[in-house]
Amino acid sequence: MGEALAWIIGWDLILEYGVSVAAVAVGWGAYLTELLDSLFGITLPESISLPPGDGGSVNIPAFFLVLAVAALLISGIRQSARSNTIMVIVKLLVLAFFIIVAATAFDGDNFSNFAPNGYAGIENAAALIFFAYIGFDAVSTGSEESKNPGRDLPIAIIGSLVIATILYILVSVAAVGALPADRLAGQDAPLAIALSEGAGIGWGADIVTFGALVAITSVVLTILYGQTRVAFSMCRDGLLPPRLATVWEKTRTPVILTLVFAIPIAILAAFVPLKEIAELVNIGTLFAFFIVNIAVIWLRRTKPDMERGFRVPLVPVVPIIGALLCVYLMSKLPGTTWVRFGLWLLLGAIIYALYGYRNSRLRNDGDDGRERTSSSIA
Repeated sequence: MGEALAWIIGWDLILEYGVSVAAVAVGWGAYLTELLDSLFGITLPESISLPPGDGGSVNIPAFFLVLAVAALLISGIRQSARSNTIMVIVKLLVLAFFIIVAATAFDGDNFSNFAPNGYAGIENAAALIFFAYIGFDAVSTGSEESKNPGRDLPIAIIGSLVIATILYILVSVAAVGALPADRLAGQDAPLAIALSEGAGIGWGADIVTFGALVAITSVVLTILYGQTRVAFSMCRDGLLPPRLATVWEKTRTPVILTLVFAIPIAILAAFVPLKEIAELVNIGTLFAFFIVNIAVIWLRRTKPDMERGFRVPLVPVVPIIGALLCVYLMSKLPGTTWVRFGLWLLLGAIIYALYGYRNSRLRNDGDDGRERTSSSIA
C-alpha cells in the first residue's frame, strides 16, 4: 500500500506497544504492595508504589519491572520464551483457582443492576478495555522467529483469543458474583479484594495477588518483545537507523533497540497516571486494526496475484465490519486522546520526512527492495 502508510502503521505500533507496556506495568506495584503487606507485614509507602493520580508520586515497582523484563529479553529469545511459558501456566492455574473459589461465594443479586451506567457505559468500557487485544496482535510480530508461521500464527492468535475470552468472562462473573461491582470499582487489586472481602478467604487472596504479579510480568514481556521486533523490521528497511537494530552475537538479540524503548517506557510507567496511558493505548490499537482491515480489501483488489501466507475469509464483509467497529470505538475516546495521538503521528511524519524517506531500502534498492518490502507489508 506504499511506504508512507507502512511507516504510519509501524510508528503507530511503536506507540501502541510502548504505552501498553507502561499501562500494564503500572498495576504491578499495587499487587506487590498488597502481597508484601499480607505475607510479611511490609507496607511500601504509597508515594513510591502507586502511580500519580492514585495517591502516588512515582511508581518505583513499575519502573524496575520494565527494566527487569528488558534484561530478560536481552538474555536471549529461548530464555524469554521458556520464562513466558512458565508464567502463562502459573497464571492460568491461578485464574482457575480464583474462578472456583470465588464461585463458592456467588450471589446472583450482585447482578440485579446489570448495566448501572446504561449502554453508554458499555460503549465507553469497550473502548477502554480494547487494549486487552494488543496481546493477540503482538503474537504476529514473532512470525520471523517461528518455525511454520503460516500454520502456527493463526492457531496461536485465534486459540489464545478464544481461551482468553472465555477466561475473561468467567473471571468477571465470578468476581462480581462474590463482591458487587461498586465495591470492586477503584480497587488497585480487585480480584484479591473479591476473595478476601467477598469470599472471606485471605490466603486465597494472596495466591491471586501472586498470580497477578506473574501475569503482569508475562504481559510486559510479550508486548515489549513485540515492540522491539516491529522497530527491528523498520530499522532493517532503513526507516529507522539500522545501527539501533544491531544484534549482539552472544544472545542474538537487539540489545540497543531493547534499551532504547525500555528506558522511556519505564519512566512513563513511573510518572504518568494510568487512565491517560490506557486511553492513548486504545486509540493506537484501534487505528492499527482499522488500517489492517482496509489493507486486506485494498491488496485483494490491487494485488490479486500476490503470494499470501495468510487469508481472511468473507472479504470484503469481515474487514468492513472490523473497520467500522474500530471507528465506532475510537469515537468513544476523549478529545484529548485524539490530540495526543495526532501529535504522535505528526512527530512520526517529521522523522520520516527527515530520515526514513531518504534512507529507505525500498527507495534506494529499486525493484528488489520494492518486492521485498511489499511482501513484508502484505
